[in-house]
Amino acid sequence: MTGRPTTVRRAPGKLFVAGEYAVVEPGNPAILIAVDRYVTVTVSDPGGPGVVLSSDLAPHPAHCRWRDGRLGGTEPRDEQLLHESFTHVAAAIETVGRLLAERGLPAPALDVSVSSELHDNGIKFGFGSSGAVVVATVAALAAHCGLHLTRDARYRLAMLATAGLEPRASGGDLAAGTWGGWITYRAPDRAAVLDLAGRAGVEEALRVPWPGHEVRALPRPAGLALEVGWTGTPASTSSLVSGLDRRTWRGSASHQKFVETSNDFVTAAVDALEGGDGEGLLRQIRRARHELARLDDEVGLGIFTPRLTALCEAAEAVGGAAKPSGAGGGDCGIALLDAEAAQDIANVRNRWTTAGVRPLPIRPAMEGNAE
Repeated sequence: MTGRPTTVRRAPGKLFVAGEYAVVEPGNPAILIAVDRYVTVTVSDPGGPGVVLSSDLAPHPAHCRWRDGRLGGTEPRDEQLLHESFTHVAAAIETVGRLLAERGLPAPALDVSVSSELHDNGIKFGFGSSGAVVVATVAALAAHCGLHLTRDARYRLAMLATAGLEPRASGGDLAAGTWGGWITYRAPDRAAVLDLAGRAGVEEALRVPWPGHEVRALPRPAGLALEVGWTGTPASTSSLVSGLDRRTWRGSASHQKFVETSNDFVTAAVDALEGGDGEGLLRQIRRARHELARLDDEVGLGIFTPRLTALCEAAEAVGGAAKPSGAGGGDCGIALLDAEAAQDIANVRNRWTTAGVRPLPIRPAMEGNAE
């Protein structure tokens, strides 16, 4: 890459604070935090024709060619690697490519390299690595091609790329990775925005309002320290969310009750954050944990593993609040503890370690995906 024009962008991972599962439906609120672990994407002018994708998580690069606006491997092993390791990167590149085409610009030849801090020896932490790589790829490619895009436009491109692969994905990880810090988020109707982009084009989808969608910055919690514990076991958010559909839960009276309760405690948690009410926030996080536990008991998804349960109990034993972050089933849990109670924080970390939960030195990433 030496001597060739190069553009580097990075995007932070995320943690869900409240609103999981409900946020999948358009317009329902959630609270997320961007965290200071990043996916970095480097885009450079190519050493040869086509697009070359490489990653610190892939065994070798994938050599691709543009075919009718889509990327395809030049050989069978490249095609296989494209689908196994670079699905989200390719979707991001193709979505930016659609915008370039609408502006009369050619599909770019590129070298794209990805490195991730959102894994440990190849095992994901649960910080939304797929979302972060889409956000970083969109930002790096757009900047490299001379597109001057707002944060909102970069988020929308990332949402279009992601929704085309995972229609149920809320996009909360995309918003956290784009804006950074603590945010409240409402998802758009993904089917509607995909339809809009298909009918009217990507440019139009960047321009018009997306009904139900919202991203708003929130202040940090007053007097509370964020602690993050990793169970060491990866979980599949898409499998857990789709598990609810298979159980005919979605659309039931129980589903409606869950959504109403979730919206209530998320709204109250937002009010507590904006009002500097730390104790009020803790109450709402406990409500969020209890509602997830009720859902888990009812439908048997496996949201709460023994390690996530131990994580929550250790935090609540010292007056804090804790819950799984995201869909549960593994990955990470979060705790909010009295920031002045150093001994309590140390005790929680020790109890986590004994229970097989690894404390992670995580802090909010306030800058998001800066241009």
